[in-house]
Amino acid sequence: MAIAPLPFDPAAFFDTRSAGHGHALGIRYAAHGADWCELGLPYADSLIGDPARGVIASGPIVALLDMATSVAVWMKRGGFLPHATLDLRVDYLRPATPGREVIGRGECYRVTRSIAFVRGIAHDGDPEDPVAHVAGTFMFTGMPA
Repeated sequence: MAIAPLPFDPAAFFDTRSAGHGHALGIRYAAHGADWCELGLPYADSLIGDPARGVIASGPIVALLDMATSVAVWMKRGGFLPHATLDLRVDYLRPATPGREVIGRGECYRVTRSIAFVRGIAHDGDPEDPVAHVAGTFMFTGMPA
C-alpha cells in the first residue's frame, strides 16, 4: 500500500509537542535543511549519569542522535513517513562538558527503496571536537505514493 507523505515542519513539531521521551528529556529544535537536522539537549540535573562528575548520561545522548537522524530522514524523503530505527551505532569519543547543552546533528545521505542511511555527531559547542559519532539505518514501514 502506497503512503503519501504528510507535510512535516520540524520546528513546529518540536514547539507543539507535549508528550514523549524527547519532550521529557527537553530535546529542542535547533535547525534543519533538505537532508539534515540539528536538535539540542539542554544540560539538566535530571540527565546526569555520574553525579560526581556532572556528566550527562549516555541514554539521553543516544535518544538525541536517534531523533536528529530520524528527522533528517523525514527531511530527505520530503515529509513525515513511517520508518523504524533498524540499526544505530553511537561511538563515544569523550564525555560531554558539564553544564553545556549537547547538540545532535543528523544527516540522511542515502535513500533506497526501503532503507535510509544516516550519520551524524553530537557536540557541546565545537563540532570539530565531537562527543560522539553516529551511523545508522532506518527501515521504511510503508512505501510513499
